[in-house]
Order: sequence, then structure tokens, then C-alpha cells
Amino acid sequence: MGHWWYRNIVEPGKLPMLLALLSFVTSFLVTRVITRMIRAGRGPFKNVTPGGLHIHHVVPGVILVIIGGFGAVGSARHGFGAGLSAVIFGLGAGLVLDEFALILHLDDVYWSEEGRKSVEVVVLTAALVALVLGGFVPFGVNDLTNEERQSRGLVAMNTAGNFFLALIALWKGKARTAVFGVVIPFVALIGAIRLARPGSPYAKKFYAKRPRARAKAGLRAFHHDRRWAAPRRRFENFIGGTPDPERAAVSLEKPPEH
Repeated sequence: MGHWWYRNIVEPGKLPMLLALLSFVTSFLVTRVITRMIRAGRGPFKNVTPGGLHIHHVVPGVILVIIGGFGAVGSARHGFGAGLSAVIFGLGAGLVLDEFALILHLDDVYWSEEGRKSVEVVVLTAALVALVLGGFVPFGVNDLTNEERQSRGLVAMNTAGNFFLALIALWKGKARTAVFGVVIPFVALIGAIRLARPGSPYAKKFYAKRPRARAKAGLRAFHHDRRWAAPRRRFENFIGGTPDPERAAVSLEKPPEH
């Protein structure tokens, strides 16, 4: 175990990334617990409202991300400074992404349906960092032989090809498949060759005059969403809390700003 730890974590300089991931997940989970306690009126925690201004936790999160980021830039991959900067950065990133939906909508949608985006982004970020930490190199270039590592052209072609497939999957409206496909080989290929989701830019361009393809894509998306929507909703409610239906309705009825 010690040999594995040194060869796979310490020697390649991945210890700061591991510390950042652990502090990121811890920051998000602790923040969610505290916000749910505040929402339920339990415990000693209260909203920070100096002078009547509600200070969202994204504010200290941004400060921590800046401190940790600049600290990491000024540190080597090994040493106490790198580890401390990684922990600070992870703590700040957890606070910031916990309110990702607020930044996206420029509105307090934390307990609304739109607020689910924060949980999705946090889970996706943690999964990607864990994959990279576990040995996956971005763009799917992993498990190369010595001869392949010497061939820079092959690595570049593999990287460009996998990234191109990920873009096609994104074009077809499969954002999660595209993101994971950038890291995991063949995932982007599957997303690129299968039918596009209805409403995606690809479907609007190529399915407009193909009613059979449009109907098949709609049916496949319907079955996929029906199969996975309920489990995903239960998981998001378990992690982030159940959205407030009234706040969701107010947010949806809010007139667009000009």
C-alpha cells in the first residue's frame, strides 16, 4: 500500500489534487448540512446579514479560491505550501459551486428547481477530478506503452480525435456524455454516434426534414428521462435538499428582464 501511495500519489505530485478533492467534497457537504439546518430553523447557525445585506457563501468561497489559486501557482507540486494551497482552493471551490445556480441565474434560486444545477455541477466536478486522480489523463490518453509515449504525433491525434467526438456529443445535446467523454475513452464516441436529443442544435439542423429520425430521437429521450429522472431527483434531494415548490413557481413566473 505504501508503494502504491508513493508511486501513484506522491511521486507524480498528485497529493495536492487529492487534498483539494477531499476539501472540496467536505466543504460542499458541510455547507449543505448547515444551509439545511438554517432552512429548518435548527441549530445555532443563522444567515449572515450585516446591515440587512445577505452575504451568500459564494463570497468567501471566491476569496478562498483566489488565495488558494495564487498560492498554488507560487508553490511547487511537493511541499507544505502546495498542500495548504490545495486545501484552501478546495474549500473555496466547494462554497462557490454550491451556489453555481445563483451565479448562473443571477438570482437567489438556492432552494428552487433551478438550484439543482449546483448539485449536478458539484457531483460532476468531483467525479472528473476523481477520474483524473485515479490515473485517467484528460482527453482519454491513458495506458500508453513506451513506444506510444515516444510518438508525440499519435498522442496528439488521439487527444484531438477524442476532443472532437466530445464536441459532437455536446452538439447533440449530451452535455454529461461530452464532459465524461473528454476524460474516459470511448464514452464520447458513443455519444457522438447515437441519436441526438430533441431540441439540440444537431437535431434542429439535421432532423428538421427527417420525421422518422426526429420521432425516434424523441421516443428514446422520453424513455431515457423516464428511467433516470426519478433516481436522479431522489439523489439530488438527498444531497442538496428538496426544492421549495412555491419558490420554484415564483422563479418560473418571473418576467424576463430587458
